[in-house]
Amino acid sequence: MRSNSRSWCIGLRRQAKVFIFIGADIFFAMFALWFALSLRWGELYLPKQDEWLLFVAAPVIAVPIFVKLGLYRAIIRYIEVRALWAIIQATTLYALVFAFVLYESGIKGIPRTVLPLNGLNMLLLVGGSRFFARWWLGDVYLNLGGGRGAKKFRKKNVVIYGAGSAGVQLASALAYGCEFRPVAFIDDDALLHKQKVNGLRIYPLSSLMYLIARYQVSDVLLAMPSTNRARQSEIIRLLEPFAIHVMSMPGLADIAQGKVTVDVLQEVDIADLLGRNAVAPDHTLLHVNIEGKVVMVTGAGGSIGSELCRQILRLQPETLILFELSEFALYAIEKELQYFLEKHSDHSALDTGIAKLPGDIKNAYEIKLIPVLGSVTNKLRIEKVCKTFRVQTIYHAAAYKHVPMVEKNPGEAIWNNIFGTLRTAEAAITAEVETFVLISTDKAVRPTNTMGATKRFAELILQALSAVDNSSTRFTMVRFGNVLGSSGSVVPLFKEQIARGGPVTVTDERITRYFMTIPEASQLVIQAGGMGHGGDVFVLDMGEPIHIVDLAKKMIHLSGLQIKDTDHLNGDIEIRFTGLRPGEKLYEELLIGDNVSKTDHARIMRAQEPVIPWTALEKILATLEQATKEDDFEMIRHILTEVVAGFVPQCEIEDVLWKEDKRLVNG
Repeated sequence: MRSNSRSWCIGLRRQAKVFIFIGADIFFAMFALWFALSLRWGELYLPKQDEWLLFVAAPVIAVPIFVKLGLYRAIIRYIEVRALWAIIQATTLYALVFAFVLYESGIKGIPRTVLPLNGLNMLLLVGGSRFFARWWLGDVYLNLGGGRGAKKFRKKNVVIYGAGSAGVQLASALAYGCEFRPVAFIDDDALLHKQKVNGLRIYPLSSLMYLIARYQVSDVLLAMPSTNRARQSEIIRLLEPFAIHVMSMPGLADIAQGKVTVDVLQEVDIADLLGRNAVAPDHTLLHVNIEGKVVMVTGAGGSIGSELCRQILRLQPETLILFELSEFALYAIEKELQYFLEKHSDHSALDTGIAKLPGDIKNAYEIKLIPVLGSVTNKLRIEKVCKTFRVQTIYHAAAYKHVPMVEKNPGEAIWNNIFGTLRTAEAAITAEVETFVLISTDKAVRPTNTMGATKRFAELILQALSAVDNSSTRFTMVRFGNVLGSSGSVVPLFKEQIARGGPVTVTDERITRYFMTIPEASQLVIQAGGMGHGGDVFVLDMGEPIHIVDLAKKMIHLSGLQIKDTDHLNGDIEIRFTGLRPGEKLYEELLIGDNVSKTDHARIMRAQEPVIPWTALEKILATLEQATKEDDFEMIRHILTEVVAGFVPQCEIEDVLWKEDKRLVNG
């Protein structure tokens, strides 16, 4: 009943609500005067005949003053303590005007002490009514249907980790929302424990289990936007055993730039689980191949290619060419980047500091963005693009990278990964492109799958071309592991499986992988490209490898769910081991041999790799091309095994058409 009446009140039209408060204030004005007189005389006061005029005058004076000072414009549910100052001003002005009217009226017998008592009573009644209404209506929310469709939403009880300014702002913002109800703070500062902020008590982390049990807490909200990634990773590890849903505030940079507000919560960034703080970039290396130049990115619509494009735009190229085979992917990235340029060409926004970021572009309106549909295997098209626009730098990110899919279609992977790289490199040489950077992979090291072998073969091509005397193009290769959130990454797969209720599939309990965020990897690729002298193979420091099963467990726990296993039969999500897929290996490496040297960048190393002379490699490529045209996968595998050092296939030939043909032949 109470909930229905509150919802009914909120569902009223704005005009009706104003009339209700005006009516209440008319009553308050008369009651405040009567109560002031009663207090002064020490008994229930009965007005004399001429004193009734004062009870009529009180609301006539009060209501216009309250209207003028905006007391009826406030939305009561969202009224704040600072609104009390407006109420004090309004009631004080009312008391002074009323005193003036009283003395001008000539009515005798009203003690002077009644006037301050009247003003004080009015302040208590008007202010108290507003804040009582705020408390009474504060947690009632309407659906989109309006007043008659009003209903109350059940708020989730949450704990905020971090009692600093960000945590306090978050708690205040959530108080007006319909989803979360903060019940307590957790903070590492022992001096804050047992203190209160905005009525919420501050506890140590050791009290979290108590808070969960007492308040049925469903989520922990991390309010530490300025804390470094290593500390956030440590806190997440401490929260993991509680199997409670963990969310976090966005970073201070995003809040400051107006991208998001303080109350926008997001799932915990899986990158925080890496526990590795980003190394500040070398701005000279970032700009050397890009600023003021014509840059082309192949595979521009892919996860790595698209992030490279975002980073490149901030470094102010003269022209950015988006080369992509997929029409939709090209449309999507061009649309995104075009919006970015339009946004940053607004000088008024830049001058006032709105949306400024490190490396923001000053002359966004001058940068040309050119989308080109095409395949990297089409040498003539790439050559024409390079010559027409006078391309100076190419980032070659186009490749087939999904290990099981490549195993099932090895011929296409060879055309794209090997001959696509060859044709693009040849076009770059013909068009006299200055710099060519290949995006390679850790799977190129002692590969066990066709994808890794094709990427190492692509490296060998660029190494051989670098040694050719008549080549003016500087070739560089950058090798790194998995990137979080990329197409084919386990992270989006795990999120999807958890959302479906499981099971979460992991190939092997022992399997490990190196991980890096897409922006970090892209930025390091650009810097490594700036260090190359020709034929360099750079390796990115990916930190420590992560057990995939541990990553799966963390993601389940941080979603507020329990793992279902033999010890927890009533758990929510099962982890199921499916066995290694064709070509997949347990552990990945980033180097071949031990001949590795450091560079000026803490996260980039240079590997010295064996090189096959171009004269010999050219003949091998001719044989490989003929075998690929004829779908001679046994010959293809033989060539890859002979050429790529350490290539030991872990499965039989998996090409879907070849297997079907063999099945039909064998009956």
